[in-house]
Amino acid sequence: MEMSKFTIDPIETETALVDQMTEPVPEVRDAVSGIDGEVMILGIAGKMGLTLGELLVRSGARGVIGVSRFSSPDDREYLEARGIRTVRCDLIDDDSLRALPEVGHIILLAGHKFGSTGNESLTWAMNALLPGKVMQRFPDSRIIYVSSGNVYRFVSPDSGGSVESSPLDPIGEYAQSRLGGERLAAYYAERNGTPLAIIRLFYATELRYGVFLDIAQRVWTGQPIDLAMGYVNQIWQGDANAYLARSFPLCESPARILNLTGPDHLGIRDVALKLGELMGRTPVLEGEESHTALLGDASALFNLMGLPRVSSGEMMEWVAAWVMNGGPTLGKPTKYESRNGQF
Repeated sequence: MEMSKFTIDPIETETALVDQMTEPVPEVRDAVSGIDGEVMILGIAGKMGLTLGELLVRSGARGVIGVSRFSSPDDREYLEARGIRTVRCDLIDDDSLRALPEVGHIILLAGHKFGSTGNESLTWAMNALLPGKVMQRFPDSRIIYVSSGNVYRFVSPDSGGSVESSPLDPIGEYAQSRLGGERLAAYYAERNGTPLAIIRLFYATELRYGVFLDIAQRVWTGQPIDLAMGYVNQIWQGDANAYLARSFPLCESPARILNLTGPDHLGIRDVALKLGELMGRTPVLEGEESHTALLGDASALFNLMGLPRVSSGEMMEWVAAWVMNGGPTLGKPTKYESRNGQF
């Protein structure tokens, strides 16, 4: 592989990738070691949960409990091997939820996005009903609820992106259900005095999943790249996990809301051209950029915790090398180009 245009070393294996995403910086170690008691992650077997759990363990957490349906036994074995106690649970089932251990610190990752179109009832149950159930079940815990930036309306790239006080205008039932979950969680946080942080996550990326991967695969194989959703935010999944691991002190009642994404507003055209340069391919661009896009501004979080460690340029170099080397993927396109809210 020609590496003359690369400025950093590639990540060559899944083991090296996970190690990079779960290596704690001093600020994360300090925050996690200060947590009194265990941390429970609800929905740990999703895209972020596996590495978030491992990050907490490596940061010195007193104990990590991972909760999921665990449709893949491999995920459960993986977590157990890394010192995470796993609990198999259908979170929507009241008896199963009631049987979970009492824990003072909870991260709610569970949700339903891909396949939500055509399965709207499950989408609303997971994204709207479940947060309310969790808040009622654990009124005395500190809870970080990971929601979605999709609750915002599309904005002009010149606007700087939506801040936490910007107008909400969720497009499609996935985004609508996410807002429903926020409203129910916030209601119970205020009613019961439960400290809650609602984190509106825009796209987190790694080498097996993410907008950069979607574009790099199309560049490498010569597939057209739709420019209609012309701009995106991206944050490295390791950085996103680090912010979440440090967010328990931000929980409060009434709920605190914060955006979580990278600092750059990235043009899809520019990303495709840069990846094409790195990969020695000419991207096939299709259509024109719309005047609006789903963009967030996470300045409030950066003012509290500083900027992400991994830049968009580093992410693109890693992804380009990964695709050129035939690295494995999760096989889950982000569908970032959707402008009708269907996923």
